[in-house]
Amino acid sequence: MPYAKPDALVSTAWLADHLDAPDVRVVDASWFFPQEGRDPRAEHAKLRIPGAVFFDIDEIADTTSHLPHMLPAPEKFSSRVRRLGLGDGVKIVVYDAIGLRSAARAWWMFRVFGHDDVAVLDGGLPKWLAEGRPVVEERPEPPRERHFTARVNNLLVKDRHQVARATGDGRTQLVDMRPADRFRGEAPEPRPGVRAGHVPGALNLPYTDLLDPMSGTVLDAERLEARILAAGVDPSKPVIAMCGSGITAGMLALAMYLLGKRDVPVYDGSWADWGSDESLPIER
Repeated sequence: MPYAKPDALVSTAWLADHLDAPDVRVVDASWFFPQEGRDPRAEHAKLRIPGAVFFDIDEIADTTSHLPHMLPAPEKFSSRVRRLGLGDGVKIVVYDAIGLRSAARAWWMFRVFGHDDVAVLDGGLPKWLAEGRPVVEERPEPPRERHFTARVNNLLVKDRHQVARATGDGRTQLVDMRPADRFRGEAPEPRPGVRAGHVPGALNLPYTDLLDPMSGTVLDAERLEARILAAGVDPSKPVIAMCGSGITAGMLALAMYLLGKRDVPVYDGSWADWGSDESLPIER
């Protein structure tokens, strides 16, 4: 069966055919865990899809928060993306260097701030490179600024208080996209001061379970729906996505959108927020 809302994904073939389109902008939203020891901005400068600009998830954020990469104020988001040449009237295509880890976070961020004409490159940079498609290896030139109108969609964002209320209503499903061992509290959290475990009553669906292990692309609609149902998620009920810090939670929002559920919110801060507050309950 086809995706109900296929506009959130574009193939590498589609992007290759539209690289020179005046209304298409390509965005590299690569992000790595600190322990990986990789610099996404430096890697972007050395190798990127032609025309791509670098979207720094850690900098286009509320840098005053003690939590990592929290959503910025609308004014900051507008200012930063304008400088990247991203704005009204263009289709934005987001990719990342892992394949599909952080691109969905950027996709969700653009939708939070009112830009719905945004899609994720299915398979990301690894698939693009594997197919021998063109890349640029010189340092990027500064793009020409473009006006961006921010219109915040608060339905797509939840905080800890909203999560606590929602998970106590007996209907809303909180879905944690972290690996199973972290969800169960059997593996330590990568961030200091964050407890091991999960929010009571949460379901676990590791984000990698939504990807084809061979191609790194999003599962087809039939397998995607089956995987979500197998995790105990009822798409007819309200869903909130979370993960370690709000990065891979975007994958559930993307997957549910593809299946026709447009407005799955992300718990911004996610386990880095909940797990660091000793007053909040946890399960293991």
